[in-house]
Amino acid sequence: MHKNSERIILGIDPGTNLMGFGVIKGYGNTPGYLDMGVVDLKKTINPYMKLSLIHEKTLELIDRFLPDEVAIEAPFFGKNVQSMLKLGRAQGVAIAAILSRNIPLSEYAPRKIKLAITGTGNASKEQVAAMLARLFQLKEIPKNLDATDGLAVALCHFHQKEGLEKTPGPKNWEDFIRKNPERLK
Repeated sequence: MHKNSERIILGIDPGTNLMGFGVIKGYGNTPGYLDMGVVDLKKTINPYMKLSLIHEKTLELIDRFLPDEVAIEAPFFGKNVQSMLKLGRAQGVAIAAILSRNIPLSEYAPRKIKLAITGTGNASKEQVAAMLARLFQLKEIPKNLDATDGLAVALCHFHQKEGLEKTPGPKNWEDFIRKNPERLK
């Protein structure tokens, strides 16, 4: 990545009651905070209407921030199968909205996101929020930590992309063979 290139990353923490989002702008290898918040779906009782709202609100976020890339948190595997199914549906609808706009999409497991932000995959929501507040010099942490979860997804993606682009890999098979002749034996 070139030092002067900019990209906007939208991070989404899908949910059926609250959908967290965070937006950062990457300036070369430096992330900058733009916004975060939650989409409150608790007042909508009909589960299918919630899915429709998730789709609609995801498109609204895309139209508002015009992200170059979107990252979404993968559903965690819990013991409650019904909760997992609901969360998977919410994530699927958000993914469909993102893909309908042809925006590059990446998915990250909750542990990977926590690890990228705090250095430990077992961090609490509060620890993630506190680290983000320090990193972005936020004056206050939002009451609802789903917002900071969305921001964490965006920052995790930023660091992931930076790490991949800093590691020069082979451009093609010829390049790989030239850089690794011992692997042919």
